[in-house]
Amino acid sequence: MSGPSGPAGSRDWGRRLVVLIPYLWLAAFFLVPFLIVFKLSLSQMATAQPPYVPTLDPGGGFAAWRDFLAGLSFQNYAQLAGDWLYLSSYLRSVAIALASTAMLLVLGFPIAYGMARAPRSWQGVLFMLIVLPFWTSFLIRVYAWMTILQRDGLLNQALLVLGIVDAPPTWLSTDTAIFIGIVYTYLPFMVLPIYATLERMDDTLLEAAADLGCPRWKAFWLVTVPLALPGVVAGSILCVIPIVGEFVIPDLLGGSDALMIGQTLWLEFFGNRDWPVASAVAVVLLGLLVVPLVIYQHLQARRLEAGR
Repeated sequence: MSGPSGPAGSRDWGRRLVVLIPYLWLAAFFLVPFLIVFKLSLSQMATAQPPYVPTLDPGGGFAAWRDFLAGLSFQNYAQLAGDWLYLSSYLRSVAIALASTAMLLVLGFPIAYGMARAPRSWQGVLFMLIVLPFWTSFLIRVYAWMTILQRDGLLNQALLVLGIVDAPPTWLSTDTAIFIGIVYTYLPFMVLPIYATLERMDDTLLEAAADLGCPRWKAFWLVTVPLALPGVVAGSILCVIPIVGEFVIPDLLGGSDALMIGQTLWLEFFGNRDWPVASAVAVVLLGLLVVPLVIYQHLQARRLEAGR
């Protein structure tokens, strides 16, 4: 019989190490940076280097720790709650994220459905066409849309040639340009999870529905759509979370009259050099995104337990 130092003990340590590595990764690259940002959010702006107070002197003993803790406060969070600039930025970011995700779902579901129903020999080609934009730099693709959406850009030239408009409309620095850039950029994140779910669907369920006299459109709503919900939820989460904090697309394609929270965060950090307020904005944004995920995970766990 092998002891703890034998082959069985080595396997146990190997399993523990495999489980421990992701937790160490999260602690090093998520928890520790979050604690640093959270500490900055409790500080105050100062004309110094670094541009905030208080700072901790580890060798100062108990008095240094006392003064350090006494200098922390939630004043920056009160400022966020009392200033309409920050509240409007959060609301605008959430509204644009939800609207963009709805557009992505309307466009992405038919594309994923067509890919899943295509012949096997074509599915690989279609998959590569969806992934192909990732081979080009994200920033270059956004700059390309700036060229397309200019007043004398390709889009307006095409509309004029087709006789759809008499004068070139304005696209840049509008919410329409933001939605175009977001939908184009994040479409693969919606299509691929839905495609992965539909591709694994058992086609015999549709055949059984047809044998029972169910029309195709009804079988689609009663069989295909419910089975595709896990992919829809995964794609929606993959889209809505980064869109809320999006900075590049609204900054390059949108206007400066109404800012999203990513632009507000950048402005506070690099423009005003107010690191404490910028950190508070980041902490609130993180809470805004993490709380729904935790609630969803809890509901999913309860559903799995109820299905057992």
